[in-house]
Amino acid sequence: MPVYNERSTIEAAIADALGADLPVDERQLVIVDDGSTDGTRDLLTGKEWPENVELVLHDRNRGKGAAVRTALEHATGEYAAILDADLEYEAAGIGDLLHPLLDGRARVVFGTRAFASHSAYSFWYVVGNKSVTLATNLLYNSWISDVMTCHKAMRTDLWRSLRLRAKGFTIEPEIAARVLRSGERIYEVPVEYTARSREAGKKLTAMDGVRVLLTLVRCRVD
Repeated sequence: MPVYNERSTIEAAIADALGADLPVDERQLVIVDDGSTDGTRDLLTGKEWPENVELVLHDRNRGKGAAVRTALEHATGEYAAILDADLEYEAAGIGDLLHPLLDGRARVVFGTRAFASHSAYSFWYVVGNKSVTLATNLLYNSWISDVMTCHKAMRTDLWRSLRLRAKGFTIEPEIAARVLRSGERIYEVPVEYTARSREAGKKLTAMDGVRVLLTLVRCRVD
């Protein structure tokens, strides 16, 4: 769980992650505070967490990609998945991702968002997501429906083999690109999603779409 300035949602996100119905006997939650300055870090360090929660602190804001890589270094389970702390995704959705992994139908599973009128942030946000997903499919001769989804799950050793190096949110397309370049097929399942507003902290802009495209191209020619 990468965390940066999520004071208003972090406690609920942790409770959701620990309480969600998942098809596993044990779970580990690795929380990486990425240099929060809004009181999130004080909240996290000031509480006693269960034994299966590990808190890691970055000395400064390094970006979501760096936080994900740090969390993977501390992961001890056979499988790993990403869950943001902003409550846009439900932790129960990870259960839907795990089923195809556990029964051998897939090695990599992404949760795809439907973008209904009540859950999408805006028209242009959805168009941007569809555009970079189309670019992914063209560049990698694939057919996936949501390259920017946060909900991604696979074996922990496969995660670590992907040579991830993106620092910021472009970690999302980099994960997809590295997976596709490795020859793995992405299995998709629908997940619930509710986008937050600008006022609630939504940060993506049109320039971020350009960064996504550059990341996809970089990984294609690597």
